[in-house]
Amino acid sequence: MEISKQKNFNEPPLSYWMDSTPQPEYPILLEDIEVDIAIIGGGFVGISTAYLLNQQGLKVAILEADHILQGTTGHTTAKITSQHGLIYSKIKSQMSEEFARQYADANESAIRMIEKIAQENNIECDYVPQSAYDYTLDDNYVDKISQEVKVASSLGIKATYLEEIPLPFPIKAAVRFDNQAQFHPRKFLLPLAEKITSNGGKIFEQSRIVDIEEDSKYLLITKHGKKVTAEKVIIASHYPCYNKPALYFARIYPERSYVVAIKAKETYPGGMYITAEEPGRSLRSQVSNHGELILVGGEHHKTGQGEDTVKHYEALIDYANDTFTVEDIVYRWSTQDCMTLDDLPYVGHFTSQTPNMYIATGFGKWGMTSSIVSAMLLKDLIVKGENPWQDVYNPSRKTVLASTKNFVVENLNVAQNLIEGKTQPPKHNIDVNTTCTHMGCELNWNSAEKTWDCPCHGSRFTYEGDIVEGPAVNPLSADNDVNTIQKLISEDF
Repeated sequence: MEISKQKNFNEPPLSYWMDSTPQPEYPILLEDIEVDIAIIGGGFVGISTAYLLNQQGLKVAILEADHILQGTTGHTTAKITSQHGLIYSKIKSQMSEEFARQYADANESAIRMIEKIAQENNIECDYVPQSAYDYTLDDNYVDKISQEVKVASSLGIKATYLEEIPLPFPIKAAVRFDNQAQFHPRKFLLPLAEKITSNGGKIFEQSRIVDIEEDSKYLLITKHGKKVTAEKVIIASHYPCYNKPALYFARIYPERSYVVAIKAKETYPGGMYITAEEPGRSLRSQVSNHGELILVGGEHHKTGQGEDTVKHYEALIDYANDTFTVEDIVYRWSTQDCMTLDDLPYVGHFTSQTPNMYIATGFGKWGMTSSIVSAMLLKDLIVKGENPWQDVYNPSRKTVLASTKNFVVENLNVAQNLIEGKTQPPKHNIDVNTTCTHMGCELNWNSAEKTWDCPCHGSRFTYEGDIVEGPAVNPLSADNDVNTIQKLISEDF
């Protein structure tokens, strides 16, 4: 396959996970309801948490703004691993050994929990045990990898130091975690959604929550004006759709990353791989009706910022050609991740002052294990009032000095984009209102996905102004010009 043809993107991006599974339809909420627990968001966290709470006999409703399992859950690399970069030595040195142990225990438990749920419910989800490798081509990372092996091993993870890996190029060093896995997330979660509703739980789609009021109970209001009364609320909307009074928009920043799914002449050697240094590169394989696919991922950047987004797909294709004999590019897709200031998720009480409101967000690039950890942790907090991992995930945890520095840097970046958007003249004569409805930042055109992306907090909109991703809860103003829209979707500018 000629490289020039590989980069000729005639079709819009499409995720393998989405293309290989049906999309069920759940109703819009058209009447007021009352439940024990309202869960905002029908992704991995929302579905798995509802499943566990439903098993406890609690009356649960999921409110999804779009369709379930179509967001980040449907656009992942789907690695189930406790290896989240060189994280354990960082947690131990910047926080504590106890926090590192909690994080290790949580994510190792998550791997086993996914396997357990699949077996108990006879779910065929392409679950395959794999080893996970974090490797480097840079001499500066050799000691860091060596230290990660020591720390991870001391925490009970089966970690091994290597100087060679099964990939077809030399490396400087690597750490291998054994007893990890990969799977098909939608094949795992769609049956759980069916279990929830068959056991009395409710799932509502196209039911975006636009406001939350608090009295003796919580009152959630949808975009259609319908009301959900709940004793407890879980915000599992990826980026928090409700910021008062915790100011999560100042503690989270969104990043996009990319995947191309290739067919190669070579047989994939097995394993899941990621680079320790930049540019980040990720590899794993997947069985499919197209034969063996190799998922090549990476190229992260802040949402709404950076170069022409098509170039990120092109860079991954170049890497794939350097590593394998590429015969076809079957799929390509991108995703959005919420990053926290200290690289650990926020899971637990929304604030220390909200005992009945919970949140799960900020999973970075590690949403599969983080999602099931969140489900187990939130279930325990609601049912038992405590969980053995609650301290390391606590959204109100005390951050280290490095995180304080990150807070300043990230919010200066937001301020810069807000000011630049308001002071620079428009680059193009367009009639679409491109001011984000979240906090007023000017949007940038994403040529790869044909969307308007916010460089401040990551909201994304279709070319017509409908919401693709929050935290925005209102679409763009409906003063779109048809000729301008057609120009946008036919040109990269």
